[in-house]
Amino acid sequence: MLTGKQKSFLRGLANTIKPVMQIGKEGLNKEGVIEVLNYLEKHELMKISINQNSDTTLEELEAAFESLDIEVVQKIGRTLVLYQHSDKVDDPIKLPVKKVQK
Repeated sequence: MLTGKQKSFLRGLANTIKPVMQIGKEGLNKEGVIEVLNYLEKHELMKISINQNSDTTLEELEAAFESLDIEVVQKIGRTLVLYQHSDKVDDPIKLPVKKVQK
């Protein structure tokens, strides 16, 4: 589970990237899920857009991704920003650390 500060940091990084995948009329199928997992394994951060003709809602996609332990960092309009930590990335995203209270 990400903190608000960590989500804010990731939203800032996501500002500069364009959606790399579109969810169309058919919705999110098995191949689409595999593609998302493979992309996140290599990049950790991903932006997805949902086409206007898609019957899939943001809430359905969010539930599907959360069941796969993928964090939904941001929802804007018909766009989702996803994050999943990966040990296979050469230069992983360094998230702000939670402060420990004394």
